[in-house]
Amino acid sequence: MDFRSDNTAGASPAILAALASANAGTDSPYGADAVTARLQSRFAALFEHEVAVFPVATGTAANALALAALAPPWGAIFCHENAHVAEDECGAPEFFSGAKLVTMSGAAGKITPEAIAAHMGTRGFVHHAQPAAISISETTEAGAVYHPEEIAALGAFARKEGLGLHVDGARFANAVAALQCAPADLTWRAGVDALSFGATKNGALAAEAVILFDPAKSEELGYRRKRGGHLFSKMRFVSAQLEVYVTDDLWLENARHANRMAARLAAGLERLPRAQLLFKVDANEVFVVLPEPVLAALDAAGAKFYRQSGGRAPAIRLVASFMTREDEVDEFLAVCRRALAA
Repeated sequence: MDFRSDNTAGASPAILAALASANAGTDSPYGADAVTARLQSRFAALFEHEVAVFPVATGTAANALALAALAPPWGAIFCHENAHVAEDECGAPEFFSGAKLVTMSGAAGKITPEAIAAHMGTRGFVHHAQPAAISISETTEAGAVYHPEEIAALGAFARKEGLGLHVDGARFANAVAALQCAPADLTWRAGVDALSFGATKNGALAAEAVILFDPAKSEELGYRRKRGGHLFSKMRFVSAQLEVYVTDDLWLENARHANRMAARLAAGLERLPRAQLLFKVDANEVFVVLPEPVLAALDAAGAKFYRQSGGRAPAIRLVASFMTREDEVDEFLAVCRRALAA
């Protein structure tokens, strides 16, 4: 019953097999290998668009490098106040770009063109950071998904104002699986310039990628990746994970399972008295308020989860992964029922 994060899960067997295959023989270093070369066409087919693909090892690196390519050092990057780039990356996006993160509130972790427009008055004023880019999370830190029309509205606003649009897609697979749409509908068709394409939370060992939908920016990002320490000498081991991840829909199969387990968990919690879901469950995260005695019973039963608000409130986050089993979900709910009955 480990619901702390999808980061606690291991790697998909297919990912491990791909790593073993990549280990056979020799190949060129620093991304000049055959596997990395194939990624360009693999992702171009996936997104139905010409792309430039830059494998990296962490989501923080992907976000920081992508935003550095979209915003100058004097720029302002607009994002939600709870965005991963703002709260959980130790200032990496600001360090690598030199730009300033401008945060704002929004329901379920989302931001809107109207909210961003309220911060646009600094343009042309030399004493203030200049509007440069927008960064959103798909899915959000509240577990919500942006629908294609929501991203398209942000994309239209970005084009009108001359801003870049970035998507932190650490759980991009979960959003695509939930919405049952084409990856293109959540990216370039909606005006997205750069995507941090996540795989680690969904079955990879350590693999993410920066996807640029304007390959003209690829030269700059290549230098930024090297300078940031993410041009791996044995890049084929990162690329091999990404290749098998997007082959035969492994990425969507894993995400669909995680989403189903979260939905099963949410449905069971909704039937419990005194349980309060904080947000609609769109993908694989559940935020719920439970009485303290129930949390104590879950602790005693060995269930693992993270408390919100630094442990000062009985709200918890539960995250399902591709490895979560139905019996784990059912046992968690059974412990809750027994505790409430007592």
